[in-house]
Order: sequence, then structure tokens, then C-alpha cells
Amino acid sequence: MTRKKAVPSTDDPWALQDAKARFSELVRRVHSDGPQHVTVHGRREVVVITAEEFQRLKGGATGEALIAVMQASPYRDIEIEPERTAMPVRDVIL
Repeated sequence: MTRKKAVPSTDDPWALQDAKARFSELVRRVHSDGPQHVTVHGRREVVVITAEEFQRLKGGATGEALIAVMQASPYRDIEIEPERTAMPVRDVIL
């Protein structure tokens, strides 16, 4: 007789082997109950979240943060001119 492992309740973490064996259910739980924790050897190792939540947390690569920092800089009005030096030109035989 084989025993079925109990499916974690909403607050319980998933053991890695259960998460692998019941991946479809894990994904459904992420959508219905929110982030799901997965343990490896009894330690919480990863959290499975929706793609939308991941994008929200990661933020877009818009450059808005860099622009904001540069605009807040006290040195934003300094003109920086690159130094130009004459470079020797090589003769080319074609």
C-alpha cells in the first residue's frame, strides 16, 4: 500500500520533491493563494510567484531611476568637454 503525501495547506511550504511531483498544482496555488515557498532539506530555499508579480518586483528597464539620480545631482550643470588630441595617421597602401 502506498501512501499519498499530504498536499501543503495554504501556509505550509512545499517540499522540493512534492513541488516537482505536483508542479501543476503548485502553479495553480500560486495564482489562487499567492506566493508558494519550497523547501530543500527542510530549509526554505525558493518562493514561486506569478510572472506579473516578478515583473512588478523587478521593475522595467526604463532607465527612470538613472535619470532621476542624474537630475538630482548637484553637478548636473557642469559642462564636460572631452579632450581632443591629434592622432597620427598611417599611410595605407591599397
